[in-house]
Amino acid sequence: MPGPSVQARALALFMGSAIRPIADRIRLQGLYLRVIRESFDALGFMPLPRGTKVRAVSEPHGYGDVHGVWICAREADETAGAILYLHGGGFVFGSIRTHKHLAAALSATSGLPVLLLNYRRAPEHLFPAAADDAVAGYHWLLDQGFPASKIVIAGDSAGGHLSVGLLADLTRLRLPMPGAAVLFSPFLDLHCTQLDDRDATRRDPFIPPARAREAAGVYAGLTDLADPRLTVLKGSKRRWPPMLVQVGDTECLLGDSERLATAMRMAGAHCELQVWPGQVHVFPAFYPIVPEGRLAIRYAGEFLREALAESLAA
Repeated sequence: MPGPSVQARALALFMGSAIRPIADRIRLQGLYLRVIRESFDALGFMPLPRGTKVRAVSEPHGYGDVHGVWICAREADETAGAILYLHGGGFVFGSIRTHKHLAAALSATSGLPVLLLNYRRAPEHLFPAAADDAVAGYHWLLDQGFPASKIVIAGDSAGGHLSVGLLADLTRLRLPMPGAAVLFSPFLDLHCTQLDDRDATRRDPFIPPARAREAAGVYAGLTDLADPRLTVLKGSKRRWPPMLVQVGDTECLLGDSERLATAMRMAGAHCELQVWPGQVHVFPAFYPIVPEGRLAIRYAGEFLREALAESLAA
């Protein structure tokens, strides 16, 4: 992976000096949560690439109502397959507004349309609401006529947990697996077992371990964190599709990606783990200002094209 650019170093420095101190103090509840949601949504007012088509999706479904937006880049082929994208935000913030630009960029590089799912967030809707919405979104794509081999699961941060949880649910339900998966800085271990040690060794410029632990607790609600649908690093991964994981080496969540890659490889599944030097949490989302973000998304698109081609040829 290329070393950190001037822009990437500046972003990490800004986050470490301006964002992390605030994140250390705030709580994911009440007025604080409202301000967090509104602040992140305000950052989402970013123009999409010219020619990008966006339409709302809001349909009842036998597995649960499906809400989101259908995003198709000018270069994308709506018959070639589809991406189910599960956005990050600690299960409590983030939205289709905050992630439309990332979904549109992934659509452009992969040549696939994206269903950016507006899943139910905590604390208004506790586990398993978001996980069930992910299953419903996958079934919705199947019902649109996309074979499983042409579907991609993608997500970042907490959306990475929902993505891996969806693959585990498909395994448990013995449903057809998608053709590929892409994760950006996934938050997978809700017990947060390695976060404090990693943060003590190298301070994460963005994510405080205490906030990750709080987000996990808010999402789980009264459900024990040992619930099989929450402990997504455990369980069989034998039938899982080829996966690309991109993560920055500044992240206290880096261990989650490493443990997932190890678990998949031990199960005989393909997982390509990319650890990018000097990059912050979900750095591909900062592609408008960080060149490594553009490189990462371009590589993710190429990975998906090749993975789906191999899936169809098999």
